[in-house]
Amino acid sequence: MTTTVRGVQTEPNPAPASAPERDPASYRDSHGYVYFTGDRVFRAVREPGVEDFTFVRSTGLIDRLVARGWLLPESRAEHLEVVPADARVVLEHPKLPFVSYPYEWSFRALQAAAIRHLDIHLEALNHGVTLADASAFNLQFLGPQPVFIDHLSFRRYRKGEFWAGYRQFCEQFLNPLLLESYRGVPFNAWYRGTLEGIRAVDLSRVLGWTWSPNVVKHVHMAVALQKLAEGEQGRRFTRWASRQRVPREAFVSLLRNLRRWIDGLRPRSAAMWTDYADTVDPTYSEDKRRFVAAFVVTTNVRRLWDIGCNSGLYSEEALRSGASLVVGLDIDPGALNAAFLRAEEKNLAFLPLCADPVNPPGNQGWAERERRGLLARGPLHGALALAIVHHLAIGRNVPLDALVPWLFSLAPQGVVEFVPKSDPKVRQLLELREDIFPDYTEETFLAIVRRHGAIIRTQRLRGSERTLVWYSTAV
Repeated sequence: MTTTVRGVQTEPNPAPASAPERDPASYRDSHGYVYFTGDRVFRAVREPGVEDFTFVRSTGLIDRLVARGWLLPESRAEHLEVVPADARVVLEHPKLPFVSYPYEWSFRALQAAAIRHLDIHLEALNHGVTLADASAFNLQFLGPQPVFIDHLSFRRYRKGEFWAGYRQFCEQFLNPLLLESYRGVPFNAWYRGTLEGIRAVDLSRVLGWTWSPNVVKHVHMAVALQKLAEGEQGRRFTRWASRQRVPREAFVSLLRNLRRWIDGLRPRSAAMWTDYADTVDPTYSEDKRRFVAAFVVTTNVRRLWDIGCNSGLYSEEALRSGASLVVGLDIDPGALNAAFLRAEEKNLAFLPLCADPVNPPGNQGWAERERRGLLARGPLHGALALAIVHHLAIGRNVPLDALVPWLFSLAPQGVVEFVPKSDPKVRQLLELREDIFPDYTEETFLAIVRRHGAIIRTQRLRGSERTLVWYSTAV
């Protein structure tokens, strides 16, 4: 089924293949799991989850969340040729256009996801429902809009129960945001290395003492209680605390206070290149926009990478010219936040992610299959690589004869910008190091491109000595 959620079109689902394939990331919940047949996406509800599944849908919550665009749509899948033996109910969901993970998100994206999670939980409590966990991996992005995808995380709320996912919410949403907001340290590398988020005990050491009552309450006090629970007396206290009932009003107040606090957090990480477009000749940017537009219109390419997307100026141009999705990659936290805000303000189907081309996110998690590598989540059919080649070739020592094949492996066609040594930005890269790059010339670059594909068109950019190259692997 083809579905549009928050203006972003999800995948059409063709007829199913014969053999279901279980999602390697869907193993933690005894109530059910996700599986695929061909390109169709299904969710099996097991016996332990049927009671909660039935109750939650009787409240009208699911329909309300789907209508708001907060929850991925679902439909009952009937008359299927192949159904898992343990499935009591089977749901079908639209296929997401691209899967991303919290350790790839910008501060602004993780903040938006945290707020969406809290809003969903508050709405659920209004319907007599709660969330069984608080994993950041339960959300995905359709453009800049976070959408919840774990339909079996909803359970009946029982009077007096506390938030089962509180610690997980702090580790996977709150603590990474605090690290960047209070200390100016991007959370991405740390998060990618742990997957379960940032523990309070570790964050407490980094933050040190702070006058923030919220930090004391949600970080330092959490550490104190965890240490208290380690001894026998602490275990008795924990058992006693687990028997205490929490008024629903206190539960709601906690969620609302967290939401208010998180909404007011601001990133403090240093930006490197966010003002880059403002420092070049305006005709240079105009030439690039026109070239990108011509590429998208002529090729009718729908989904693109934007390698080194910066604030998303040329991603926006590609979308305006007919592309349906652009996945941007950059390592500058300031640029990524600016890109995410651009997508939000203009409602663009643009997803900027924190990813280093020299060290991209790979397969990891359980059995190295739970979280897939970045480039395995496509396919995307076009690539923009604007003002990035010199950073990789000279800044990171990637040889051109390795860089070009890698670029071609991303997509069968694209636009790449070559920046010569005479350019001020390249001279800046070479200021404090020896020039060990005799083969870094435009002639060599174009020759390597021709060895691996075809050059459709080139253009020298006005106000510079830079060259745009429209390439294709179809020769």
